[in-house]
Amino acid sequence: MSVAIDLPDFNSTYGSSSVADDKVGAKQGEGRFAFASYYNDHMVLQQAPQRAVIWGYYPMVGTQIMIQAVDMAYFTYVEPGPTPEEGTWSVTLDPVPAGGPYTIHVYGRDAEINITDVMFGDVWVCSGQSNMQFTVSQMFNASEELAGSVNYTDIRIFTVDMQLSTIPLMDLAQITETWSLPSSIKLGGGNFTYFSAVCWLFGKLLYEELQYPIGLIDTTWGGTPVEAWSSPDALATCGLTQKSLPASVNNLEGPRNFSVLWNAMVYPLLKMTIYGAIWYQGESDSSEPMMHQYNCTFPAMIDDWRAKFSEQSDTSSIFPFGFLAPDRSSDIRVGFPDIRWHQTADYGYVPNFRMPNVFMSVAIDLPDFDSIYGSVHPRDKQDVAQRLLLSALGVAYYRVPAITTGPLPIRVTQDGDIISLDYGALWVLRVPSTLGFELCCSSNITGTCAYLDPGWVDAPILSNTVSAVALDATGCTSGTYAIGIRYAWRESPFDFKNAAVYDVAFDLPAPPFISFKPESAGSFFQYTFDWSKPTILP
Repeated sequence: MSVAIDLPDFNSTYGSSSVADDKVGAKQGEGRFAFASYYNDHMVLQQAPQRAVIWGYYPMVGTQIMIQAVDMAYFTYVEPGPTPEEGTWSVTLDPVPAGGPYTIHVYGRDAEINITDVMFGDVWVCSGQSNMQFTVSQMFNASEELAGSVNYTDIRIFTVDMQLSTIPLMDLAQITETWSLPSSIKLGGGNFTYFSAVCWLFGKLLYEELQYPIGLIDTTWGGTPVEAWSSPDALATCGLTQKSLPASVNNLEGPRNFSVLWNAMVYPLLKMTIYGAIWYQGESDSSEPMMHQYNCTFPAMIDDWRAKFSEQSDTSSIFPFGFLAPDRSSDIRVGFPDIRWHQTADYGYVPNFRMPNVFMSVAIDLPDFDSIYGSVHPRDKQDVAQRLLLSALGVAYYRVPAITTGPLPIRVTQDGDIISLDYGALWVLRVPSTLGFELCCSSNITGTCAYLDPGWVDAPILSNTVSAVALDATGCTSGTYAIGIRYAWRESPFDFKNAAVYDVAFDLPAPPFISFKPESAGSFFQYTFDWSKPTILP
């Protein structure tokens, strides 16, 4: 329990204090008076209306601790900690509006520790595998980005070290980069080290929109599946128990055992109040059997992160969560298309009934066939970050109009060998390419087509208006019926910025989708899409 009061005269209350060992990342069990590992100079704490949490260690259980922060004093007592030699203390600050810098003092019996240049703003966690770990120095226009980073002094960055554990850790075992102001050195570590390009660009774009401090926490590891980032509780909701996953063939292979990264790289952060999280992952779950579970494991991980952050801090129990879908340069129809669909819990868009307060960036038209890091690692991170920002402003910051997705059709009609998709009045379409649509043809008037079913045929665009496209249905030969339709169902369905359908206002590509004709439609391929329900892949 902690108590807050207006700031007293510290000298008269506690007297002159010596400075304790306040080295960042002080190891557990050493009996130190210290902040927890991820509290240090230059950090960002979550602003009002949420309440930031500050905690640390002290060797004597029962000792009263006094915290001075933003003209307020908070009192608490040291409670039993991870070892007999070390207790922990914790306070939840009153809401503090965006701004700074501040110095936060913590007083023990005969010593003081402090952190300086502390800002209050929005704190975002950036996680996932190698495309989130992909650093600023690896992206296109890296030199310009690195040189200009020093102008963003209200953005602060922090990188968690790659560690794993079989049990949840109270604190981070190690830190790659403590809270820092951006610079070419702090952002420009070696390949797949620090700092995350997508995380940085997203944070920079947010700052340019919001004009108050942004804190960015990079906790990533290449070649890792969602199961490694999920708690046992989250996995259990999908019927998964503790075990090892098959070995990865990724050159950036990381640990694949269930929950080992949750334990070491997420769980220790739960006491920090955050505003939201973004996620770039899926490549390591794009094969059997994991890809068929992703429509459960990914939403369950989001639910669980939200629940557990809100239990241990003042983080919202439905904090905004954004994601990017994986991409790779190939014509394969199984794997990445499944993951992209499952990332939306099989709705094809977010937010939806199963995944509220979730936003995404569609990148199916941003391949990098010649990437020196492999086509699975496109170097254009600016466009994916810009698209992620657009959806974040609508979902996470309630900007109007809320731009959460590119165009989705509302109905389909058939007139002989022409099938038309009507997109309604919500979008004005731009149609630069004729490719991307496929029809599922069958001798039965209803049913489904599986991934590689020979019934799937190309249906090129014949013509378009600002609200509809007309498709060539002659691929469904005599004696067969169109019973399903899908769009952009390839690992890399388009050349760079050359998808079939975009919206004009924000130049967002239409997301991949798949749909099958309901039985009530009869023999003609004519029905209204019901995007309020998931479409389960056959």
